[in-house]
Amino acid sequence: MKDSIINYLENESKAKTLTEINAFLHLKNNEELQKLQEELNNLVKSGIVHETKKNKYILMNNCASLKTGKIDVAKNGYAFLVQENNPDDIFISKDNLNGAIMDDIALVDTFTRHGKTEGKVIKILDRKIKQVIGEIEFVNGIPNLILDNKKLSITVILQNNFSNLVDGHKVLVEITDQLDDHNFKGVIKKIIGHKNDPDIDILSIAYSHNIELEFSEEVMEEVREIPDTVLPNDKIGRVDLTNEEIFTIDGDDTKDIDDAISIKKYQDYYELGVHIADVSYYVRPNTKLYNAAYERGTSSYLADRVMPMLPHELSNGICSLNPGVERLAISVIMQYDFNGNLKEYNIFPSVIKSRIQMTYKKVNKLLEEGITEEGYEDYKDSLLTMFELSKILRKKKVKNGYIEFDIPEPKIIQDENGKCIDVVKREQHEGENLIEDFMIAANETVATHIYNMSLPFIYRIHGTPKPEKISDFINLLKILNIQVSTKNIEDSNKAIQRILEDLKEYTEYPILSSLLLRSMQKAIYSTNNIGHFGLGLKNYTHFTSPIRRFPDTTVHELLRTYLFNKKIDNETIDFYEKYLKEIAEHSSEREQASVEAEREVVDMKMAEYMESHINEEFTGIITSVTNFGFFVELPNLIEGLVHINSLNGYFTYVPELLSLVNNNKSVTYRLGDEVHIKVVGANKETRMIDFEVLDGNN
Repeated sequence: MKDSIINYLENESKAKTLTEINAFLHLKNNEELQKLQEELNNLVKSGIVHETKKNKYILMNNCASLKTGKIDVAKNGYAFLVQENNPDDIFISKDNLNGAIMDDIALVDTFTRHGKTEGKVIKILDRKIKQVIGEIEFVNGIPNLILDNKKLSITVILQNNFSNLVDGHKVLVEITDQLDDHNFKGVIKKIIGHKNDPDIDILSIAYSHNIELEFSEEVMEEVREIPDTVLPNDKIGRVDLTNEEIFTIDGDDTKDIDDAISIKKYQDYYELGVHIADVSYYVRPNTKLYNAAYERGTSSYLADRVMPMLPHELSNGICSLNPGVERLAISVIMQYDFNGNLKEYNIFPSVIKSRIQMTYKKVNKLLEEGITEEGYEDYKDSLLTMFELSKILRKKKVKNGYIEFDIPEPKIIQDENGKCIDVVKREQHEGENLIEDFMIAANETVATHIYNMSLPFIYRIHGTPKPEKISDFINLLKILNIQVSTKNIEDSNKAIQRILEDLKEYTEYPILSSLLLRSMQKAIYSTNNIGHFGLGLKNYTHFTSPIRRFPDTTVHELLRTYLFNKKIDNETIDFYEKYLKEIAEHSSEREQASVEAEREVVDMKMAEYMESHINEEFTGIITSVTNFGFFVELPNLIEGLVHINSLNGYFTYVPELLSLVNNNKSVTYRLGDEVHIKVVGANKETRMIDFEVLDGNN
């Protein structure tokens, strides 16, 4: 019924009454009419349909000025409307929030002011706040809740008390009632720990994003029933690859190993094997374990802690492709000619036994320096053959439109007490590139196979950027007097490739490549295959990480259903057509929550690190300029704010120059400028770092 309603309203420019929609759908009884009303309410709540003041319904896409999305409140009180599948965030002033708070799904009326699009909240469609994290502070014997999230401008009145509750306890509070726009009732569901406990900061952020840390006893009961070795019955119907040379390459401290590789080189082709842990064999639908994995959606990597999607008994045990033991896998064997063209492939269930657990560090020694580490001697030829093939595949990917942004990422180094003692750039070398190339190849092969069968499936999609976003970026480059090729800009993949290549000549490349990346749409999971723009692929999925991503586990389940069990009847197809949409949407949401949690942990740990470096001096690059100051990024990727009030003299923000300029135009601070700064403030609680510019800049 949902699709029928949308299809009808798509062709209607005027709002329709419930009776008119009912007449079109030819509904005949009260039960069907009630179902129609429920579906319309859900569509309104999700922002797909707008209900007018006269109780008529119109598709949101047909309302030019109305937009829906999630409210993202900034630290200064103003906000942005973040729209799904639209990289354009809409500015909302503090006065136009109309009671909306952080993470609300809101209906916003847009208008133009000073040449810029702004918004005004006219209706809160869904108040997403269900639970909050805060610190207990007793006042006159009564526990008050001090919220961790300073962007949440609300007060939560606690309705219960724990007998062992003390000052400084971090607690998880469930919202039970709303008194008005900014006052709520809540009950304490869990004491997370004390604010002085190690890792309490990371745990608090995890809970704030609904990232579950523990598995229920019901789940663990099911886990205890799963054997910790491969049994004879498990091997039935599988290809035995235990005598093949198969091995893994991962980080030094990786314990959840879900991908292994193999290689053979013949007279006129390579045979690449990608062998992925068959998690779906153990994580079966309609079990508590499956439901727990679904709810989590993904593993989260917060500093040096892993919040796993699956219990460690599986992720580090029977599902992990540990060396020297039999493991169940789904193998993709691909034959490539010497130009990187895929000639043949086979997808099948297997039993493997990894020969060795290699590390990127030691593999990179061989690939980049020609040094063979102890224990790797027997695998040297295979690694070099893999390196040959990976370079061929990467060259072909680039030719087809693969875009490599090469954005550096920070790595947090902590001591035994969980305190950040260093921040360094995460390294990406040839070994990491090799594994990435092979995993992309397997993901594309699996996606293409099912796409050609025209069966319901989960794809990893990445939409084409909006032309106006690319145009805005080109205009930014013109302001900076940076020349890039804009020939055939509509030839999107190749155009972005050329722009990035041209930008490499400029010192501002790290900043500009990051800004260009932000103008792209987000990659998400979907049953509607529109291709993957960033990879330049028509068909793509996530198949290679089932231990840490639920969509990959689902793809394995689909391969078993469609290919191995050959179950492609109408009932199965109808089931997956409906169910996979739900999985795709939920998995995309949980992935975004995990990304936000990871970002918050990094920001917090960076601030914690800089707390020990107050009054120290550094040199950095201006990465963005605003009307209240500019942000400076240091070589280790730590970023801090130079507030406009800290500058000597009177400065004005000149947006058309991306600059702050003083009153006599003798001093300018512009995007990309190198500046010498001093750290004057850092606070891990607010995750803020403050810099001051030292004399002699510009």
